[in-house]
Amino acid sequence: MARIAGVNIPTNKRVVISLTYIHGIGRTKAEGICTACNISLDSRVQDLTDQEVIGIREIIDRDHMVEGDLRRETAMNIKRLMDLGCYRGVRHRKGLPVRGQRTHTNARSRKGPARAIAGKKKVTK
Repeated sequence: MARIAGVNIPTNKRVVISLTYIHGIGRTKAEGICTACNISLDSRVQDLTDQEVIGIREIIDRDHMVEGDLRRETAMNIKRLMDLGCYRGVRHRKGLPVRGQRTHTNARSRKGPARAIAGKKKVTK
């Protein structure tokens, strides 16, 4: 297993797909890293030489914010919004959708599992 940016990337997959296991690197960035290192997009991680792995590490360290740093910055941005007390910060604080989605019927992934309301009776038709 190759270890890049503190993440063990799978060896039997293509390099482009394996790089997406790193938080902050998607398909487009992975393809850009491969072209910058002159690595074929079809090559597998197990076929990489040590020099190519070192080149990938250097490019990621130099040009991209990944893993812990990216998570920390995202958390700090959310915390800043919450401290300001702006609308988005209040929505984050309450655990509700932030970007204008409806909450009357949906938003279960953000609000959590539905809870029963005490004293509410079902209406029969």
